[in-house]
Formats: sequence, structure tokens, C-alpha cells
Amino acid sequence: MPADQEHPEPGEPQTASSQTEQYQKKLTLWDTINIIIGIVIGVSIFKVPSLVFANAGSIEAGVVIWCLGGFLMLAGALCYAELASSLPETGGDYVFLSKTYGRGTGFLFGWAQFVAINPGNIGIMSYVFAHYAATFLELSEDWAVLLAAFSACILIFLNLLGLLVGKRAQNILTFAKVIGLAAIALTGFYLGLQNTNSIPELLSTKSQSAPNYGLAMVFVLYAYGGWNDAAFVAAEVKQPGKNIPKALIFGSLGITAIYLIINAAYVWGLGYDGLLNSGAPAADLLGNAWGPMGEKAISLVIMISSLGAINGLILTGSRVNVRLGMDHPLFAALARWNYRVNAPIFSLVIQGLISVCMIVLVGTDIGQQILAKPFELIQWEIINWNQYGGGFDTLLAATAPLFWIFFLLTGLSLIILRFKLPDLERPFRVPFYPITPIIFCATSCYMLYSSLDYARGLTILGIIPVLVGIPLYLKNHQPKKDQPTPPDLPSD
Repeated sequence: MPADQEHPEPGEPQTASSQTEQYQKKLTLWDTINIIIGIVIGVSIFKVPSLVFANAGSIEAGVVIWCLGGFLMLAGALCYAELASSLPETGGDYVFLSKTYGRGTGFLFGWAQFVAINPGNIGIMSYVFAHYAATFLELSEDWAVLLAAFSACILIFLNLLGLLVGKRAQNILTFAKVIGLAAIALTGFYLGLQNTNSIPELLSTKSQSAPNYGLAMVFVLYAYGGWNDAAFVAAEVKQPGKNIPKALIFGSLGITAIYLIINAAYVWGLGYDGLLNSGAPAADLLGNAWGPMGEKAISLVIMISSLGAINGLILTGSRVNVRLGMDHPLFAALARWNYRVNAPIFSLVIQGLISVCMIVLVGTDIGQQILAKPFELIQWEIINWNQYGGGFDTLLAATAPLFWIFFLLTGLSLIILRFKLPDLERPFRVPFYPITPIIFCATSCYMLYSSLDYARGLTILGIIPVLVGIPLYLKNHQPKKDQPTPPDLPSD
């Protein structure tokens, strides 16, 4: 749509069909794959492999668990491929949930993403960047808050320049990330060739502790998380019926291959015992091979990887906010779109403000005291900032159950929509239906149980923002006198 064409007045909801026509389809198959890889391969691959193999009990079991995680991710990707290609509208899960369960469920998902889940994830990645940036620049940890806020702000600014700039930044960061991962893999194989241990000797080594396959799978599935965010930008993908399924499938297979190669490099380069005793296997690997220069290099690789994840979260998450504003007049400002640069300016700015506020609140002593004060007043001490390894890890524990609840509902929506909208055009149909969506839903159930068991009472910290959204939704959609109640989103 031209920049000077009339648009709906603020507060006037746009229809799904009209919004799809407005967006310029600038994302190619390659761009969409880069978004998936950029978000999924964040920092987990640099720290969790030692935990996975320790809980797996052996190298063979660890490899099987990593492969199983990739298979489960692919099952979920196939489900999203059908949903996103059938409903190629901005917002992804928001649209699927609204079509299946009604406007209220879609609103709660969009609201949770807006105030908690997406800003929390941006904050987590920003602090990872800050930690390694301080190491790389030889600064004290006192700079962490400033560096974290700076990383989020600079990437918000790049996305304000438009989709073209945002996707180019994503492509460059993903390319640099893959180059860094290739350097880690080559270093591991180089060290492996220098070691006297043969592969059969490595495979015969066992962990001294009893295996815990369930916990190992939890770590693996968290490492594979984030691929579904590509569905948020479906309205801007060229030929979505073809490219979205291809991006999800190729992205999932590519990520699985990368993870298996990197884990093989860790095991061969450090040895099984060395991997189990390493809290940062990538840093130890490069440090053993190249000394201080290697440690500097791994800091740079993780910084780039973190920035790629942040940029992907900003680009995709802002589109959920847009859909929230399109359908709910109270948030109409979020739907304003700058057609000259093809970007949701208001959505990006407000998302950035929330993210920076969360960085300051959760990452500083004063902010943590402010968040904990209401619970202390009612003598309910459920927040222990040190129990989960830090402020943002605590936030991750609190919001993870929300993520898996909506993930489960989205998996179920594929099955429900097959009955509810049997005539809906489906350019891609999930293979082995209904086995594939059942596998995806069972995985989501398991992760929901695991995240609830891990967070326990802390879950209330993530639920409170969602509960705040309920009266906002009811107020926003309170029917006026002598006017009928507005219907749900169109079903066809």
C-alpha cells in the first residue's frame, strides 16, 4: 500500500485481510531461515552441553537426546508450517489462538508477549551480551546494566530504520554467528586429532553419576527453543504458502546439524571428562587451543550470537504487538505502521522501553527490591534472586510456564481447526497427522510440567501480568448500550 494511502483511524480495528494486503512482502526464504537460526542459536549451545551429557550418563545417550530434541523441534515446526501457511497473517500464535478459541485467548497471548515474555527474552540475551562484552573489553561487571540496555537500544534503532535494515542486520549477525561456530567446530576437531584418546575409548567412558534423561531433555529443548517466532512475520514473507514451511523445516534441520557438530567438537576436543567438568566448554576449547586469544575470540562469538538473538526477537515480537493493536482499540497505537520504511514504529519504541525498564528493574539491586516489595508487604517471600542463578534466570523461570501453556494451546489448535475450518485452504499439511501434532502437544505438556516443577511458587510472578490483562480486555470490549457484542475474529 502506498505511504500516502488512507489508513484506518486510531482505535478502529483492521481486518485480517486488509492488514495482509498492507504489508510489503520483503522477507525471502533465506531471510526467514536466518531469523530462525538467529533466534534459536543464542547462548545455550555454549553452556548446556556439559549439563546434557552429565545427565545423559554417556556420550551415546547424550547424542541420542540431542537428536531426539531435534526431532521434536521438527515435529513442532511441521505443525507451525501448516498453521502459518494456512493463516499467513502477522502475529503467528496470536492469530492461531484467536481463530481457535476466540479473541480473549488471542489477547492474553499478545498481552503476555507484550509485557513479559518477549521483553524478558530480550533482557536475558542483552545481559548475556553485556557479560561477555565486559570480559572482551576488560570492564567490570558494574557496566553490565549499561551495556545490556545499549545492546537493546541500538538494535531497536536499526529496526526503526525499516524491515530492510532489520533483516540485513539479522542476515549479517547470523552469518557471523555461523562462522564463529565453524571456528569452534574446527578447533575441537583439531584438538581431537592431537589427543591420544581414540573415538572407541571416548565412547567407552561413562558418567559417574546416575543418568537423569528427563532433566537432560529439558536442557536440550530449551536450547532448541525460539523457532516458532518466524510465524510472527508471516504476512511479510514472500510466497508464505511455500516459503514458511520450507524455512521452518530447513531451519530445524540446519540447527540440529549445527548442534550435533558442535557437541561432537566439544566431546572430541575436551574429552568426555573434560566436557563434564567444564562450565563453559566453548571457552575452554578455544582457550586450550589458542590461549588468551582464544578466550577473547569466544567472547566475541557469544556477543555476536546474543545480538543475533536480540535482533530476531525485536523484529518478530514487534509484529505480535501490531496485531494486538489492530484488534483491540485500547492498544491501537501499536498498530501504526510506517509504510515508507515498512516498520511498526510505535510498537518497536514501546517494546524497547519495556525491555530497557525490565533490564534495569530485574538486573539491579534497587529494581529487584522494588519488584519484591509488594510480596514482602504481604509476607509472601516467593522471590529469591539468587536461587536460580541471577535476576534474569529468575525471570525466565517465572515466565517459562506461560510460554509452554500457549505452546500447548497452539499445538491443539491445529487439530481443532481441522474440524472447525475444514474448508480452509492449507498449502502445506502436516505429515503423519494426527501423530505429529500429538507428539508436539505431548512435548509441550512435558515441558509445562517441568517448568512448573522448577519455578514452583515463582510462577505467580509471570501469571500476575497476564491477570492484569483480563480487566483490560473486558473494559476494552465492553459493549455499548444498544449495540451488539462484537463478534470474534472471522473464521474464514
